[in-house]
Amino acid sequence: MNRKLLFILSLFAALGGLSHAATITVTVDSVRHQTVTGFGAAACWGAMKPIDDVEIIKLLYGEDSPVGLNIVRMEISPNTKGDIKSPWDTPYDWHGYLPVIKEAKSRGAIVYGCPWSPPGEYKTNGIAGGGNSEDQGYKRGELRTDRYEKFFPWLNSFLAYMHSYKADVDVVSIQNEPDWWVNYSGCLYSPEQLVTLVKENAHLLKKDQYKVKLMSAESLNYNPKYTDPLLNDTASRKHIDILGGHLYGTPPLQYMAQSAKTAQKYGKHVWMTEHSVECGDRLPNWHDELIFAEEVNECMLAGANAYVYWYMIAHWSFVGSGETKYGKGNEYGKLLRRGYVMSHFAKNLTGSTRLGSKASVHVGTNSAFQASAYVKGDSLIVMAIDTTKNAFDLKLNLPYKVKGGTHLLSTDEAVCQSIPIEMAEASASVTVSLPARSLNTYIFQIDRTAESVSEEIFTPAPVSGPSEYFDLQGRRLHAPKGICIERKADGQVLKHYIP
Repeated sequence: MNRKLLFILSLFAALGGLSHAATITVTVDSVRHQTVTGFGAAACWGAMKPIDDVEIIKLLYGEDSPVGLNIVRMEISPNTKGDIKSPWDTPYDWHGYLPVIKEAKSRGAIVYGCPWSPPGEYKTNGIAGGGNSEDQGYKRGELRTDRYEKFFPWLNSFLAYMHSYKADVDVVSIQNEPDWWVNYSGCLYSPEQLVTLVKENAHLLKKDQYKVKLMSAESLNYNPKYTDPLLNDTASRKHIDILGGHLYGTPPLQYMAQSAKTAQKYGKHVWMTEHSVECGDRLPNWHDELIFAEEVNECMLAGANAYVYWYMIAHWSFVGSGETKYGKGNEYGKLLRRGYVMSHFAKNLTGSTRLGSKASVHVGTNSAFQASAYVKGDSLIVMAIDTTKNAFDLKLNLPYKVKGGTHLLSTDEAVCQSIPIEMAEASASVTVSLPARSLNTYIFQIDRTAESVSEEIFTPAPVSGPSEYFDLQGRRLHAPKGICIERKADGQVLKHYIP
């Protein structure tokens, strides 16, 4: 053997062989965390301007759409009939949203409305604008204390209007960014003012009549100083169903995760309700798309039940805006690559329950890796995001056996590729490929046999709220029946026979 060939073979051996990738291990446990309500975006294009093209909704919403969104956000304008009283009022009435909201409802969407400002006559500065502008003398726009009792009846009038057009709203929030002083529509509240408003007046909201849930005010950066007081006060807590908030300036695993702990303590849901991953005056590159995917994944790890993006239409969003200054690829009405990235989450995680998971990144690998895991009916789903330039093997230690499935893969070269996962026999330990710079959704079919599915999968972290029931295959029951498993609020697990 010549020396040159010997050197090459020695180098090959030292590197472990060109076909052998380093391994990342993810261990998934059986502890159940939050359920995933879904994913969505705001039905506005520009500063609260309603989208008037129902084709956009058809492209994004429903099981037959490429993306699979199921939550739509709309502004609750301070103007009901477009009666503009000053340059700072939002020049769009409730009627402007009806076409897209009705289309979204027909596709099974959850609709939630958010006021950027209550009517100007309810406020200290007399206008819908927040007051942060020189021509208004920097006069802060706050809800007048003598108008607190009018706030929830005003929301009732909005709900009645939408109901009359068969565009029922499912969730209303109290305020968009109560902690952010703006010159467009806005209203400032202190945490103490919000507690007073809710505990003394929220009983006026006609929840039962309109079958609507109440969301907290949505702070700029999910500040616990705004979310915790509403839940720690017994009188206000009983009215709040959902915590809402945004991510400007803080990543999900900081303030949002802190707020989620308080919410989960009291059995409340947590929604991330506005953020955008922008890239300036250019179209997103693939690294930008992976950063967006990481944000959504981190929201799930923080305990979010839902993730709602900002505009539906923008060069940094799901559908092209048609602006030519960004170059080719931003054609109006075209589904952008970010829409396909969102589909990994929206089409697969909606209706699932997150499981506990832990990644062990071995020596020689880069730690720029994220994972999360979910159970949904007969599927066990693992999300994995790798932003490095290297490919890996991904070893998955699962809480019960699986028998093959599908690998959905998105890379810079192609998005949403579907690759079969073939297994010779059912196993709770699976090794799959993790390509470089990739977003991956591994969907495994659970082997529902007495040997592989034990009652351990019903051992949850303690939560507040009513008991939940499951059949022996792990499927959630609407009501207990037959032989079933009860998961109690304190985490206790019981087995029953109910005729």
